[in-house]
Amino acid sequence: MDWQVLENPERLYKEFRFPDFREALAFADRVGALAEEKGHHPRLTVEWGRVAVEWWTHTAGGVTEKDREMARLTDGLYTP
Repeated sequence: MDWQVLENPERLYKEFRFPDFREALAFADRVGALAEEKGHHPRLTVEWGRVAVEWWTHTAGGVTEKDREMARLTDGLYTP
C-alpha cells in the first residue's frame, strides 16, 4: 500500500489524480458513499484533478486497523 503516514495527528494520506474536476468529484462521492456504509469518515480535499484522502481514528489518536482497511477499500474505488 503506498499510503504515507503523516503526523500530528498520525494519519494515512494519499493523493489520487484525475484528468478533470468532474472525475475527481465522482471519486470523492464514491469514497463518501463507502464512508457512510462503513460508518467511518475521512478527510477529503477535492481540487481540480486531485483528491487527497486522509484516514485516522480521532478517538484512538491515530491510525487503527479500521483506517488501514478503509485505505485498502479506497484504493479499490480508484480507476485511473
